[in-house]
Amino acid sequence: MANPRPVYFISDSTGITAETVGHSLLSHFDGLSFDETILSFVDTEQKARNAVDRIAKAGRESGLTPIVVETIIDPKVRAIIHDCDAHLVDIITTFLSPLEHLLGQPSNIRIGRPEVSADQGPYQRRIDAMQFALDNDDGRHIHHYDQADIILVGVSRSGKTPTSIFLALQANVYAANYPLTDEDFEHPRLPKILETYRSKLFGLTIDPKRLNQIRDGRKSNSDYASLRQCEDEVRMAEAMFKRFGIPYIDTTRLSIEEISTRIIVEKGLRDRIRSA
Repeated sequence: MANPRPVYFISDSTGITAETVGHSLLSHFDGLSFDETILSFVDTEQKARNAVDRIAKAGRESGLTPIVVETIIDPKVRAIIHDCDAHLVDIITTFLSPLEHLLGQPSNIRIGRPEVSADQGPYQRRIDAMQFALDNDDGRHIHHYDQADIILVGVSRSGKTPTSIFLALQANVYAANYPLTDEDFEHPRLPKILETYRSKLFGLTIDPKRLNQIRDGRKSNSDYASLRQCEDEVRMAEAMFKRFGIPYIDTTRLSIEEISTRIIVEKGLRDRIRSA
């Protein structure tokens, strides 16, 4: 059997857009095998160089030219990625540049939360909320937390990212999320950045056995996925929520819609949601 062709979805955010567009394009080629890798948060020149080295290695080992689908915003980081030995699909340039030419002005794409003027429509506000959720996923850009409506807190794979995205798309809520790690549990206090915005915090917890199943599907037989590790993290996270009065819910048997609705109601966000 022929080697699968390496495919890399590269982004300075979560990589969701690159992966979605890339999958859509590759789905038109029946009978071919692809080895897909997501490289998220490639937001520095060093990370870009590391990605290029990884892509080159994959090309050598497979004997095939890798495919790279990228959504890098920073021109310096993007230039490094474009210097790799691969077939590049630059989503930003491919789609934005023709629009800039047609509309006669440059786009204002940037990392962080865009300013929202009073005369912008609900669609643009939803897009801005979505961009904020992606840019502030998994503890990124904590200096933007002052602009968040809510900050979801929980251990890895407890449902923070999909909930943040749903809140953005369905309710125009600016949601950031922060992953609790062993380092956060080593101290009897909240992480400093969370203490500053305690009123915005909402915790997500999950049954350890279910968490074990989810993690094992991503990193099988690892310490990260072990039932003992899952039990310890969930126990310490719930203890933190109770100690500091952080409201939280168990996501194990709830849909993303149910989780989001409960958060909106419990945190009183209905009055603060931008009109849809």
